[in-house]
Amino acid sequence: MSDIQKKIQQLRDELNQFNYDYYVLSRPSISDYEFDSKLKELQELELTYPEYLDSTSPTQRVGSDISKEFIQVKHKYPMLSLSNTYSEGEVNDFYERVKKSLNEDFEIVCELKYDGTSISLIYEDGRLQQAITRGDGEKGDDVTNNVKTIQSIPLVLRGNTYPALFEMRGEILMPWNVFEELNKERLEQEEPLFANPRNAASGTLKQQNSSIVAKRKLDAYLYYMLGENLPETTHYGNLLKASEFGFKISEAIRKCNTLEQIIDFIHYWDIERKNLPVATDGIVLKVNSLSQQRNLGYTAKSPRWAIAYKFQAEKAITRLNSVSYQVGRTGAVTPVANLDPVQLSGTVVKRATLHNADIIEALDLYVGDMVFVEKGGEIIPKITAVDVENRVLIGSKITFITNCPECGSKLVRMEGEAAYYCPNEDNCPPQIKGKLEHFASRKAMNIDGLGKETIDLLYQNGLVRNISDFYKLKLTDLAYLERLGEKSGKNILEGLSKSKEVSFERVLFALGIRYVGETVAKKLANTLHNIDNIQNSTIEELTNIDEIGERIAESVYNYFRNEKNLELIFRLKAVGLQFQISDLRLSLKTNRLAGLKFVISGTFARHSRDELKKMIDENGGKNIGSVSSAVDYILAGENMGPSKLEKAQKMNIKIISEEEFLTMIEA
Repeated sequence: MSDIQKKIQQLRDELNQFNYDYYVLSRPSISDYEFDSKLKELQELELTYPEYLDSTSPTQRVGSDISKEFIQVKHKYPMLSLSNTYSEGEVNDFYERVKKSLNEDFEIVCELKYDGTSISLIYEDGRLQQAITRGDGEKGDDVTNNVKTIQSIPLVLRGNTYPALFEMRGEILMPWNVFEELNKERLEQEEPLFANPRNAASGTLKQQNSSIVAKRKLDAYLYYMLGENLPETTHYGNLLKASEFGFKISEAIRKCNTLEQIIDFIHYWDIERKNLPVATDGIVLKVNSLSQQRNLGYTAKSPRWAIAYKFQAEKAITRLNSVSYQVGRTGAVTPVANLDPVQLSGTVVKRATLHNADIIEALDLYVGDMVFVEKGGEIIPKITAVDVENRVLIGSKITFITNCPECGSKLVRMEGEAAYYCPNEDNCPPQIKGKLEHFASRKAMNIDGLGKETIDLLYQNGLVRNISDFYKLKLTDLAYLERLGEKSGKNILEGLSKSKEVSFERVLFALGIRYVGETVAKKLANTLHNIDNIQNSTIEELTNIDEIGERIAESVYNYFRNEKNLELIFRLKAVGLQFQISDLRLSLKTNRLAGLKFVISGTFARHSRDELKKMIDENGGKNIGSVSSAVDYILAGENMGPSKLEKAQKMNIKIISEEEFLTMIEA
């Protein structure tokens, strides 16, 4: 082994140990700065000596922006769901069934049932080979690249006593603090909120972009080992071994010899779970002996040797005092219930969402009602029911407002949507300020110094009414405002100047077109190249762009039919914002694929799917998301989707390989 190899391996071993200390043991053994320095050193060495690159290197945890269609993989051992129980009586029934069937002494292992998304991890010779979702239980999606970004999942196992080939099952989780931060960001962007950490974890794991997964800071607890030559003969023993191998195993595990011990465990965690950093929704009970598990066997849907006890959703009862209404930057009006303070899931709840007018109507609410409030697996409290039987001295019936609470405009409801909107986007203060905040936000123009409070100050002083007004600001406007001063004013102006260099896709996102988030903005920019092409596109042309549906297409189309929006873009162009992709990108374009439409499916040897899409775009072709008669070619790699293949064959669409495609653009 060369000195360079030794150095690379040393750095990998050190970083793996630091990761284990931090993410599994929760005992940091090195500062963030030192860790980052060593990681950077390793990255540079691997870049300089690519022959030593390894798929299990700590550098591979950052993820990639390469899109990859998930491949369906058959489970070696079916991932069956557990039977659920909701009462201690049903737990007793399970215990008695096991006792009667075995007719010998047995142990029950009690574990927390974590509320995430199930995963199966396959290890060969101590290295992570594959990560597969539960899917339908028989087969699931290969999400290995995404799982590699989860720091608590080992890429290389510790020690050398692990089986040569085995499977570890567990739960991918999104911690409460990460979930709250993610929903906070989505709320600011007026994007749909994740209902609970489970949905957020599941949605994150299915992201096509593993770099996004890496940023979401998922966690994992592993809870079951499968294989031919396991180290121990009991489930509990194998979990202890798994912990030695480097897996994150919950400490909330107990071997129980009696029904009373099981019930004690349930009672304890029904209260203590509220203090955990991740969501749990119950207790799992498993027969400890693997031979006894085999003897008990399975039903068609679930094992006879295990069962899940589900906690009751946390709820409280309190008084409804009033309903207020919030107006977002898109004009959407959201009702919020104002309550007597009540303790729920470790926090004091004073407000709860009512979602929309339909929910209010269904609940049949009156001021003064005693209402049931739940969190369950959700972070945002909601009213689930009314204590109708005990109604006394109630006030007026709650009905959804007809006019905007901020500007008085008549509310409208779009066909097919649950929300009501204020149409007065040019004169409704929260809409105006919301658009200004969105434009200046970190993921949009990222203008230093323009936070919510500063924007409100500028608005109240009549200095800004739309986003183009930012670029009219002068130091004399800012220096004498309360809480600002000359230094802050200079920072704002400098930030505005730098924003003129922000790429086209971020400028497009910053405009705040309804339903156009970061991903959609990038798709539009990369496909249509400049703002004029987007403006001149028909709804049909927009829907032909990969991942652009009819709702988004209609919103984009309608935005550019509004004269005020066109005037705004004219002013933003005049101050120098970027409304087209770079000249360098454009210079690479040809017309070799002009008029041709492609569908890409499968995985490829030489290029990523995103690279191939870029090549199609740069050579005048169009990327289409689904197979139809309008498609000219299917660019097919390995593991092409079977449904796409079948459709293509039925429609006589030509299927070409990566090599054939490259020949087309090199001609």
